[in-house]
Amino acid sequence: MNFTIQDGLTTHFRFEGTREGIPLVFINALGTDLRIWEGVVSHLTDRHPVLRFDKRGHGLSDCPPAPYTIHNFSTDLLGLLNHLEISQATVAGISVGGLIALDFAACWPERVHSMILCDTAPVIGTVEMWNDRIDRIRKNGMPSMAAAILARWFAPTFQKKSSAAYQGYYNMLTRMPVEGYTGTCAAIRDADLTEAARTVDAHTLILCGAEDISTPPNLVQGLAELMPDAEFHEISGAGHSTCIEQPEAVAEQIQRFL
Repeated sequence: MNFTIQDGLTTHFRFEGTREGIPLVFINALGTDLRIWEGVVSHLTDRHPVLRFDKRGHGLSDCPPAPYTIHNFSTDLLGLLNHLEISQATVAGISVGGLIALDFAACWPERVHSMILCDTAPVIGTVEMWNDRIDRIRKNGMPSMAAAILARWFAPTFQKKSSAAYQGYYNMLTRMPVEGYTGTCAAIRDADLTEAARTVDAHTLILCGAEDISTPPNLVQGLAELMPDAEFHEISGAGHSTCIEQPEAVAEQIQRFL
């Protein structure tokens, strides 16, 4: 395991693969850690340097007091890249990770070679939805909403077809700090990256699960239409967590794009 402290924040990261070429940087979703990309990066490390990390409030990284902003997360990423002396990267993010990637690219365009955005949109959900989720989890704990949250992560057949994996992701979600989860909910609630997306001219691949109900394909395709140089593809047999449900298809799209 690898850790660094930047601006007082301890970040857990994993840097693997070949040391030649532009690094791929993967940003995880709300309520998850860097392990959600495992099935994707296993197909890429023989050709690319690959960096994964736990964003603040998640995994083995520090959990500072909530709330957070998307710019907090993108600034954390900048610190990590500086620590590793990575001057430019292909930045990939899923869900809130996509918001972080967009903000990073808008603020530091010279650090972004290209982008991969999965199951994300400039605005995700409503203020009322996020406030309700924050209130309920702060009052009743993570398990109180876990089943409802997981129903939005996966295609309807996932729990039945992959019951052991489903339980594992339930454990991942319910064991994370309430402060980290609700702090990130607040960051998503307050984010509108619409104008930022229009300014990001990095070549961008945008993917979305065909059965995603959290950020449906038509919403994600709308992000592609905002961006100057983006292409959109649906991933069949996946809900919101494309990198978990269809890792080979996601890796194939990424390799083709690169």
